[in-house]
Amino acid sequence: MKNKTFAVWLTFFGGPIGLHRFYLKGFTDVLGWLLPIPTLLGWHGIQRAFELGQDDVISWLLIPLLGFTIAGCALNAIIYGLMATEKWNAKFNSESEPSSPSGQTNWLTVFGVASSLLLGTTVLMASIVFSFQRYFESQIEQAKAISQGTEKAKP
Repeated sequence: MKNKTFAVWLTFFGGPIGLHRFYLKGFTDVLGWLLPIPTLLGWHGIQRAFELGQDDVISWLLIPLLGFTIAGCALNAIIYGLMATEKWNAKFNSESEPSSPSGQTNWLTVFGVASSLLLGTTVLMASIVFSFQRYFESQIEQAKAISQGTEKAKP
């Protein structure tokens, strides 16, 4: 029996490495095995930014991967937490009754959904802001180089 509350919290804490997928769908779930890849690439981007500084273009591309993965897992936790008991049991506990207690929502589920909403929104907005800031900074640097005549204009 797959417990909805446990799945919400597992998605919240272990989602970026695919733990919730293994809990709900088993170790044969391909997405569960692929989910750690953008997470690890994002961590690598953070390490590159610490080692090479904020001007490292590769870290600009890798860091948002971690943010979008965390935000996607938070959204998944919200979806799981808001799923109706009958739908939860039909999807993840098909051998049980539709009103089985493992699919019911309680206060721990609600706190998990609220935490996921708070963290997911914060990380998503930070990732978007980081991406746009780096993009516009690079455009300003290109414009300065063009205005000083040190670089040809790119089409």
